[in-house]
Amino acid sequence: MDLQIALLLGQDGVTNGAVYALLALALVLVFAVTRVIFIPQGEFVAFGALTLASLQAGKLPGTLWLLLGMGIAVALIEIAISVRDRHLQRIPSIALLNVGVPLVLAGALFVVSPATLPLPVQVVLSLMMVVPLGPMIYRLAFQPIAEASVLVLLIVSVAVHVTLIGLGLFFFGAEGSRTPAFTDMSFEIGDALLQGQTVLVVVASVVLIGALFFFFERTIYGKALRATAMNRTGARLMGISATVAGKLSFTLAALIGAFSGVLISPITTVYYDSGFLIGLKGFVGAIIGGLASYPVAAAGAILVGLLESYSSFWASAFKEVIVFTLIIPVLLWRSLNTRHVEEE
Repeated sequence: MDLQIALLLGQDGVTNGAVYALLALALVLVFAVTRVIFIPQGEFVAFGALTLASLQAGKLPGTLWLLLGMGIAVALIEIAISVRDRHLQRIPSIALLNVGVPLVLAGALFVVSPATLPLPVQVVLSLMMVVPLGPMIYRLAFQPIAEASVLVLLIVSVAVHVTLIGLGLFFFGAEGSRTPAFTDMSFEIGDALLQGQTVLVVVASVVLIGALFFFFERTIYGKALRATAMNRTGARLMGISATVAGKLSFTLAALIGAFSGVLISPITTVYYDSGFLIGLKGFVGAIIGGLASYPVAAAGAILVGLLESYSSFWASAFKEVIVFTLIIPVLLWRSLNTRHVEEE
């Protein structure tokens, strides 16, 4: 391996690591707030990329119908609760938010061919179709069992993952998709060629991480999420709704996942089940951070990206094995240095 190859591999490793860092942050956030080890995080990545590819191909993506179907299910549940509690004034807003918005979005895409829209509009539409799935999944699958044990929540998380994988196959088929590059720019650094798409991925990831930092430090909702992550019981006593915190954390997780899928769609072919492997690598980074530390999780995800990139050069057939083997010494070290407390 010469210096040029090392630089190219490092470039790929940092690019992949930036995406894994975003997913690791999302996994840490969801677990800290809701105690859910969110296995389907990678499905938002695949849905984001495949939705954008469908729009660019001039097709109505299947995620639109999934959004509408889940919106109807959530609306029926919330309307039934409102009728039971005699809060009838909430019914119009519930119907408009969960059913009206997806219908308007579907009508707009029927009238205007999505392939003719500018790229920024296509990206925004993709996020509008994928991000709301996060709080809807929380409302349907996790909110009714929010006080269950971590093991029960994990089992439900696996069930949601399997369901979304099947829906992805049904909506998008077994063929992979890749979108055109967002930019054709490139930069020469010494003997290495730095692709503009790589720079875009890293910069966009850094900007999103910075926006999340501002959200947690400067906004009331971000501070409420931090309080819930630190002490769920104390946050409740201070009037912070655990339900609102759960929905917000799943919304952010869906946003991070879908945005990551949009970022990687021009640099890799995404299949309906690609998100699982990508999410697992983000999970390795989250485990390095102990599912608690955001900076350590992000650094661990960058390490995963670099390890994957250089492993593909030295032992391409075993690169996945090498990446996931990293989790064994981390878990062993944490097991030996953590005081075990039985969950009540």
